[in-house]
Amino acid sequence: MWSILPHQGNSSTAARILLVARVLKVLPAKRWAVLIADREFVGQEWCSFLRWKRIRQCLRIRENTRIEDDLARDLFTTLQPGEVRTLFERTWVYGGWMHVVITLSPAGDRVIVASDLPFLDVLSTYRLRWGIESAFSSLKGRGLNLEATDMTAPERISRLFGLLCVALAWMARVGAQTVQESPQRQDNRGRAVVSQVRIGWQVLSQAVRWDGKAFWVCLELLRTPFPTTHTSNSRSVRC
Repeated sequence: MWSILPHQGNSSTAARILLVARVLKVLPAKRWAVLIADREFVGQEWCSFLRWKRIRQCLRIRENTRIEDDLARDLFTTLQPGEVRTLFERTWVYGGWMHVVITLSPAGDRVIVASDLPFLDVLSTYRLRWGIESAFSSLKGRGLNLEATDMTAPERISRLFGLLCVALAWMARVGAQTVQESPQRQDNRGRAVVSQVRIGWQVLSQAVRWDGKAFWVCLELLRTPFPTTHTSNSRSVRC
């Protein structure tokens, strides 16, 4: 579910609230595991709305966010790359009590996350946001080139976006099936050399062009659930 904004840049708090209200009509809050967001999507009105709807949140906050009597940037100034620190108790952030967890990336970027999840789950949950960034990347320049369209009419852009979302989901599903049947090569860090979406795109391209039987197998996958994944770091994100 999405909304086409009539302007460039980030959505406003009002636009986000309206979008979540639409989602809640088809997906009740009790079925939400957690809402994950980056620094652009914070604020007291927004966080208060999520609490009112009983939606748990895991938000990266800005360094100038005030936490009680201090700014977030002034907490744990001796932090070293790879270290993780947290305040001893929940603290008042954006109108509610949340855990604040801080770490320093290998590049020296301070990552400050506020959440009403158990503090042991905060960073592992926030890391799931990388999947969102990967999806956007696949929709844009590194994949389906959504931004290359010359369309300007909101209704047409909305339909195009929906079509590309279906295509991306199809690519991901075919890629997941391919990887499950034939594990792919990994680099020295244990990461796949080629993403599942890219693999799905390659398989679909071959099926559409040259192999009618394989195409129908791929089409059947479009309505088949993704394989179940098992992880030990997702206690707080189970529905």
